[in-house]
Amino acid sequence: MTEPIIQARQVEKFYAQSRDARIQVIAATDLVIFPGEIVALLGPSGSGKSTLLRMLSGLSLPSAGRVLWHGRDVASTQPNVSIVFQSFALFPWLSVQQNVEAPLKARGMEATERHRRSLKILDTVGLDGFEAAYPRELSGGMRQRVGFARALVVEPEVLFMDEPFSALDVLTADNLRGELLELWLKKTIPTQAIFLVTHNIEEAVMLADRIIVLGRNPGHVRTDFKVALPQPRERKDPAFIALVDYIYKVLTQPDVAPAEMPVIAGGRHIRDQRQMHYEMLPHARPGGIAALLELIIDFGGRTDIYRLADELSFEIDDLFPIVEAAQLLGFLRIEEGDAAITPEGRAYAESEILRQKELFRQAAVDHVLLLRQITRALANKSDHSVPEEFFLDMLDEQFSDDECRRQLETAISWGRYAELFDWDDSRRRFVIPEPEESHEPEPETSR
Repeated sequence: MTEPIIQARQVEKFYAQSRDARIQVIAATDLVIFPGEIVALLGPSGSGKSTLLRMLSGLSLPSAGRVLWHGRDVASTQPNVSIVFQSFALFPWLSVQQNVEAPLKARGMEATERHRRSLKILDTVGLDGFEAAYPRELSGGMRQRVGFARALVVEPEVLFMDEPFSALDVLTADNLRGELLELWLKKTIPTQAIFLVTHNIEEAVMLADRIIVLGRNPGHVRTDFKVALPQPRERKDPAFIALVDYIYKVLTQPDVAPAEMPVIAGGRHIRDQRQMHYEMLPHARPGGIAALLELIIDFGGRTDIYRLADELSFEIDDLFPIVEAAQLLGFLRIEEGDAAITPEGRAYAESEILRQKELFRQAAVDHVLLLRQITRALANKSDHSVPEEFFLDMLDEQFSDDECRRQLETAISWGRYAELFDWDDSRRRFVIPEPEESHEPEPETSR
């Protein structure tokens, strides 16, 4: 069996607040990086992706556990790694070639060898002819190429990348991904492994041989699997789409155990056939769902959610629950990593308020088992009243105690908006209110 280059054993990261309290960033985690693989690390904001990268690369020591480099403690050795960051982090007063030579100079390499290696790597990444240029003269894509060249010139055994394409426009990022993959597949670069932190699901599936998805509070590994798709990969391949959908569900359902990964067989995908008894209700408001649908209509009825978040300067984690809610209600479809509005979603977004309530009510009853059960239970009770404990008892087989209550809170919000039922907070009961009696004066009878 191939020996790992880097091995993390029960590594943790936490910060002490007081003698008996601490903030846990990364829970005890095991992780290995083998030669010959690109590993992509995905996770929501705050899950500790960059923190984990820094511990694996030796930039930061774990609070507990060990990181081993070829079997030796990383703190007692000098791991041969490089890091490419999200920001270009170039020295503006140095030329392109001087920027690339900087790490070699810091290692004490003599000038002739520095020049030779820097010119060779600049040619490899397509920057020959720009050796004397300064960062201010370059486009964003070219500046990031300089960042890649500077990382690769030291011939690292492991190349770490922390969201290296996120500051670039879509086309430039796509071109750079393709060029990096070509260099890797042709073994033009000396690197033995690549560890990529990203928030872009398609990017991970396009590049990685193995994908790790983190959960948060604290950071922990939710799933770790090999990508059994041959290179080069096609975004429209059903197997590619199946993996994107699987990762998307893992990221957006943090309190539910991940289903089995889709099985790749003969170029086709087989989805996991097990269904949750209760759908995980995303914690989103009806008004937010309508606003998202209106935005997607403005983008032509279909858009990449990550691109939409960037355009609006939103955190992608804030959009995920709203997208999931719209998808659950049948207002959106996720296709090839894009969110596409359905006819029902368009009708909901473009209707007046009262009609929106009607459409939401119908979608909620059709698609949400919990809301359907609440309305049926209320309809069958003689007093049209059911205590919350009844539904908490049913939910606790599937969710934690805290999540059970959050699920009911979301169900109450949706049900009241759709006028399916009301909520009596003082008695903690779902109710269907009795019709109000008319207070109009009775007509006088003639005497």
